Amino acid sequence: MARKGFYSFYYKEDNWRVATVKGIGAIESQKIVSGNEFEEVKKGGDAAIQKWIDDQLHGRSCVIVLVGANTAGRRWVNYEIKKGWDDGKGVLGVRIHNLLDRHQRQSTRGTDPFAGFTVGSKPLSTWVKTYDPPFTDSQKVYAHIAANLEDWVETAIKLRNSV
Repeated sequence: MARKGFYSFYYKEDNWRVATVKGIGAIESQKIVSGNEFEEVKKGGDAAIQKWIDDQLHGRSCVIVLVGANTAGRRWVNYEIKKGWDDGKGVLGVRIHNLLDRHQRQSTRGTDPFAGFTVGSKPLSTWVKTYDPPFTDSQKVYAHIAANLEDWVETAIKLRNSV
């Protein structure tokens, strides 16, 4: 049975790369809303955005942060990380900067989105792993993610359950 995951990412820059990862199909995930759909959610303000995220996280076992060049520090990505962790979900990061976007371009490696989060006195990275495929070729990056994503999710859930 496929795990149910929630993908956290920076839509404006990485939606194409995220769709590529979702296309792997190893993890059952939430529907990615279009920019127009999310604009409608945003019209309701912060409370509406938070409710939408909370609704999307419901019933998911893991938060998968797809890390692009500018994912770290984004307000709603931070909320999704914290909410997922606080709700007892596995949390992990997957670097996607070497996947091609719709213009057939790669991006730059972003900073760690988990930096600054602590659990007790320990950094969140004690339990949360970020995976960086060891390739620069987009097809090899895709193949590496496809071959490992299920295992990474299982590891994240086990690590979360060990805390």
